[in-house]
Amino acid sequence: MSLQGNSSLCDVGFIGLGVMGKNLALNLADNGYAVACFDLDKLKVQDALAQDQQENPDGPARFVGCNSYTELLAKVKAPHTIILSVPAGEPVDHVCRHLIDAGIQADDIVVDTGNSLWTDSVAREHAYKGKFVFFSTAVSGGESGARFGPSLMPSGDPYAWTRIEPLWNAIAAKVEPSTGKPIENYAIGTPVTEGEPCTTYIGPIGAGHYVKMVHNGIEYADMQLICETYHMMRDVLGMSAKEVSEVFKTWNKGVLDSYLIQISAEVLAQEDPETGNALVDMILDKAGQKGTGLWTAVSALQVGSPAQTITQAVFARSLSAFKEERVKASTVLSGPDNLLGSVDKQTLIQQLHDALYCAKICAYAQGFQLMAIAGKEHGWQLDFAAIAKIWRAGCIIRAVFLQSITDAYEKNDSLDNLLLDPYFAEQIRKYQTNWRKAIAASTLAGVPTPALGSALNYYDSYRCAVLPANLLQGQRDFFGAHTYARIDQAENKKFHLLWGSDDRKQEKVRK
Repeated sequence: MSLQGNSSLCDVGFIGLGVMGKNLALNLADNGYAVACFDLDKLKVQDALAQDQQENPDGPARFVGCNSYTELLAKVKAPHTIILSVPAGEPVDHVCRHLIDAGIQADDIVVDTGNSLWTDSVAREHAYKGKFVFFSTAVSGGESGARFGPSLMPSGDPYAWTRIEPLWNAIAAKVEPSTGKPIENYAIGTPVTEGEPCTTYIGPIGAGHYVKMVHNGIEYADMQLICETYHMMRDVLGMSAKEVSEVFKTWNKGVLDSYLIQISAEVLAQEDPETGNALVDMILDKAGQKGTGLWTAVSALQVGSPAQTITQAVFARSLSAFKEERVKASTVLSGPDNLLGSVDKQTLIQQLHDALYCAKICAYAQGFQLMAIAGKEHGWQLDFAAIAKIWRAGCIIRAVFLQSITDAYEKNDSLDNLLLDPYFAEQIRKYQTNWRKAIAASTLAGVPTPALGSALNYYDSYRCAVLPANLLQGQRDFFGAHTYARIDQAENKKFHLLWGSDDRKQEKVRK
């Protein structure tokens, strides 16, 4: 809509004009929505208004700045749709309380687009019931995605979704229906209106933020896998950052085509303006994290879902923080004495390519398996084909092989594990030899590859018909009388042995 003087009302209220918030608001404006804006920092409101005027100098004002929550509600059409882009935690509740004080109504919708913990969203829906409708939407894609098309993972009241869906369909990233490839357009003021939008209703409140949490866990794993591959090329093959960049650019034209490979190539090619060296060589090797990878790892442990590649990626970031200790340890602890021997450069590069591809498949398999187990526990009917679809563009883990994941779940929506899909089973069969050789090479060279290695262990454990957990159960029963099941009896029938006795009759049935 166009704003026509002070009497016109805006379509949407927007609270929080930081990097993500301002860009989401501008995205809404590009798609024809008039936006009333508020932020506790008045300078951010002024900045948003100035950017809107700069980007749309000849058109009507698309933003209206507000000085209070009350003014914001007064300038938005009822029933109100209010979008929040504020830090997770207490700031969300701070805004909600002030909206209640300002007179928000029971049929108004408040949409949290921050990086909230999913259980907080569940609690908020209950806490604010009857005061307004609390709805959550997880957002992926960073600053650029927010501005030109993010991947959106909404969850909450189904009726609220019918009101929010047109907004999200408009601003979400789009993909070509026939190919599943992103439709990219970064021209300001000319949004993409064709294609499939990268948003879908995920389920009840909290489900969307849970799915985004797992998305971020996969992101942690994917980034760590790429870093380990770079580490091998750097330390085993002696390749410069620029040489590795060229390899990644080549890889980005095949099965590894993805946003993370693309930006990794760009990071490695960047020259440091201060020294002229590769910038990556000047960056301190201490990785930061905001907690979503940790949340994924904790959730996997809580529901008993094996997600060791994701967890190893979290641990790798944690270990990187011990910089001083690692430097000291490097002078004390020895590594292997040239066990790897001479290496053919192109052969190892191909092995690393195949290892990265196979491990990436396993990381996604772990993520989808975690969502499936959590979905059953929480009563969510998650559509994994739809989830894979909305990750094909606009988000950090967008990759060409997400179309194959979509295809797998469209063919079999009850697929137990992505690895069991015929296409992915064949991919692993085809490339696993080089995967194993790459892990062997890293071990012999003493280069840590915790994520690449854990992915292989996950694959080998998953395909193993008889694991050594039989001995483990025997150990548990020996010291703690924890019981065990027998392979020749019903699994729910439990036994305990008085260990150390030769008398078979000492085995007792425990129900």
